[in-house]
Amino acid sequence: MIRLLIVDDQEMIRAGLRAILASQPEIEVVDDVSDGFKALDLLDLETVDVVLMDIRMPGIDGVEVTRRIRAKFTAEQLRVIVLTTFDNDANVLAALRAGANGFLSKGIGPADLAAGIHEVAAGGGALSAAASAALIGHVADDTRPAVDEELAERFQALTPREHDVVVAVASGLDNAQIAAQMFLSPFTVKTHANRAMMKLGARDRAQLVAFAYRAGLAR
Repeated sequence: MIRLLIVDDQEMIRAGLRAILASQPEIEVVDDVSDGFKALDLLDLETVDVVLMDIRMPGIDGVEVTRRIRAKFTAEQLRVIVLTTFDNDANVLAALRAGANGFLSKGIGPADLAAGIHEVAAGGGALSAAASAALIGHVADDTRPAVDEELAERFQALTPREHDVVVAVASGLDNAQIAAQMFLSPFTVKTHANRAMMKLGARDRAQLVAFAYRAGLAR
């Protein structure tokens, strides 16, 4: 059973998420709270596996809440999914750096939401198409003086197929799209991506995209 905490300042959003997830037998919504301070207080009292976090909230935003969560809990102890609109959201990359494990759009469908929660809870990283586009845009705009040579060297450990999958992920394609493009099964694509993350030390798919840009694999 995945124990989930919903953090969003809009009551209708919280109620909607609860209603969607109520039909998921393997997900239990422990509580829903309206701000980051309440979330941090609750995490001191309750065992939670995944936090579904709004990024824009009054008082303390989702980025800072994620940063404080990471100061207390490792990624193995507690996973964080940032749920946002991704409309010109300059905080996407900041949330990644703060320790978020997944990024999903508020417009995502119920099945994809549940799948993303399961993926992140299992140790992976959920990245919706809208999230991928936003992350890629911010990473591409995040100017750096040069390619990170140490990181680029790590990519030498990848097989040619793993390398191609990483480049495709960094271009914003999901597993199904990559599978169709490379004539592979989605499961095989996921396996290549997971192996690449392990070799590179990327905690999830979102960080894999950031690594690809820092290493100069995608522009």
